[in-house]
This record gives sequence, C-alpha cells and structure tokens, in this order.
Amino acid sequence: MDAQLKLGLPKGSLQEATLSLFKKAGWHVSVSGRSYFPRIDDETISCALCRAQEMAINVENGTLDVGLTGLDWISEYQSDVHVVTDLVYSKVSAKPARWVVAVAYDSPVQCLEDLQGKTVSTELVGVTKRFFAERGIDVKVKFSWGATEAKVVSGLADAIVEITETESTIKAHGLRIIHELMETNTQLIANKAVWADPAKREKIEEMAVLLTGALVAGQLVGLKMNVPQKNVETVVGLLPCLQAPTVAHLYQSDWLSVETVVDSGITRDLIPQLLKAGAKGIIEYPLNKVINK
Repeated sequence: MDAQLKLGLPKGSLQEATLSLFKKAGWHVSVSGRSYFPRIDDETISCALCRAQEMAINVENGTLDVGLTGLDWISEYQSDVHVVTDLVYSKVSAKPARWVVAVAYDSPVQCLEDLQGKTVSTELVGVTKRFFAERGIDVKVKFSWGATEAKVVSGLADAIVEITETESTIKAHGLRIIHELMETNTQLIANKAVWADPAKREKIEEMAVLLTGALVAGQLVGLKMNVPQKNVETVVGLLPCLQAPTVAHLYQSDWLSVETVVDSGITRDLIPQLLKAGAKGIIEYPLNKVINK
C-alpha cells in the first residue's frame, strides 16, 4: 500500500471553502491553473481535485484513500465507504444543505401524491427514484445536467428535486417547496481497506480532529478583559464558556484578567453588558482551532 495518503478535495462550489478549512486546520493547499493535483505542505499526503459527485466512487474503488463529499452523493450511489466524521460546512453557512421537492408557484400540485404520473427533474436520480418508490408514488425521474430550476419554468418537468441552502435561487425562479427530501452535509470518508491500515487510519483520525476543531472555532471567539476584583463575580456570571473562564491576578493590582471562549453570535449583546458590569479593555479575537476532546 502506498505510504502517502491520497486525499480527494471537492472541485467546484465547495472548493474554496474546503481549502480555507484545511488552512485553518494547519495545511496549506495551493491550486495552480487548471491542474487537478494541488500542492500541500505535508509530504505524507498527495492531493487530487475531484467532483463531489464522483468522490465516494473514487474512494470506494481505491483511486483515493480519503475524501470529502456530501452525504447526498454517498447515498446516491450507495457507496461502501467508511464515514470518518461529519464536517458541517458549505459555501454559504455552517448549516446542512437540503434537497427539496419544488414546483411552480402557481402549480396545482400541493403535496407529493399530486405528482403521481408526472415528471421530476434532478441530478440526484437514484435517491429521488428510491424516495418516491418507497412512498408508492409513480413518477418519471429525468436526469438534469444543470440549471434544474429552469426545467419547470420551461415546461420540461412538473417538479424538481434540487439542493438549496437559503432557498433564494428556488424563489428567484418562481418555485415553491412542497417537501424536504433530505438534509446533507460534508462527510470525511475513507476507503475501507485504507481505514484498516493502522498508520493511515491514525493520519486520517488526526485530520478529522483538526478539521473538526477548525469548524468549531469558526463559530466561536475568544474574549479577554480586565475586571476589578469587586466586580469579578458579576462579570463571570455573564459569561457562557466551554469550561470555566480563566481568571488571573494582574501584577501588583487589585484587578483581574478574565479570559473565555464564547459563541461569536452573542458578543454584540454581551460586550455592552460586560462594560456595564465593570469590565475594561475588552479584546475579542478569532480562533483557528478548538479541540475539545
């Protein structure tokens, strides 16, 4: 077995978000021109760009040892791979994307059963066929090469099954959602034979820890402040944190240094409260990784 770990990175909409995530985790990956083989500053890893739709197939057959792809494409081909961990990120947000069934806004179709005998266009053909078959609804599923939302508008389909994060594209095409088919998020997957190799498994597990730590850190910030000793209990009472906040005496002073980690979404409201409670010199700083294991 090749000593290098063959890593597949998704080409396309998730490419930049993935490269950014690896950078936060500690790996610098550089893509030059149209090359499908990025450089990485780790001699134990070799990289290849691969469409997310094909990633699970290439990991399953051993072309790649490990890769990142969506749960949707693993399900589409029912790929026999080992799922190492969920990595919930996307090109827009840190939330799972959704595959939905949508129809024209003025369509008489109100529920799945109303699609009986009708045509559904999608790129996720296998999952869609199984979904409707399990519900006993007979539909004709057509593969879409892209611009799926336009298929309903142009009369080529009665409904679509399409992925969405914000629903903005769905709405922009005059469509409405009648059902959520599945949630999907990025998965770190490994070839089963590679996962059974102790050396490569250890490397993959280390990668999973660092990538997960980078994702967790993206939703958190560090806060550091000075607090007079008489106010410290009030200030600490305002602070949510991973564990207890760190409190240390300042040199030859009756002031304390208080440091903690909080959700980035609450600092707008939290910082004014801390100031009113007596905190001074508040510093908010970003985090690269949070390893809580």
